[in-house]
Amino acid sequence: MFATRWYPVNNSVLNQFQQEMNRVFDRWGDGRNSLAPAYPAVNAWEEGETLRVEAELPGLNLEDLEIFVTGQNQLTIKGERKVAVPEGSVQHRQERGFGNFVRTLTLPFPVDDAKVEARLENGVLSIVLPKHEAAKPRRIAVKS
Repeated sequence: MFATRWYPVNNSVLNQFQQEMNRVFDRWGDGRNSLAPAYPAVNAWEEGETLRVEAELPGLNLEDLEIFVTGQNQLTIKGERKVAVPEGSVQHRQERGFGNFVRTLTLPFPVDDAKVEARLENGVLSIVLPKHEAAKPRRIAVKS
């Protein structure tokens, strides 16, 4: 009879695997249609001490939109896009979606949620997320 030694799984490895799987599934939408792109379309880039995020939200009003920062590195954009067909009209084509949506992004570094700024202009949501002090590099003095 052969005995196999059991080693417990390292939680950090499992967490890393889960993050990678979430990243893969985020690329393919929310599961309702595996080929549908995520909504809203988002661009994110680092600029100096901040992360900037832009999302296309045409026709959305401020009261239909919520933005959350959780855990210092999760940005959630939540809202509702209402039907824009006037009552009594006959609709011939509908290519723009409507209804509730939620988009959550894992940020590349912790942000200072107290200093986040958001603005909605001409259908584009712009969010500025300053780096948290813990995420900023600091110089270490080397002693001899």
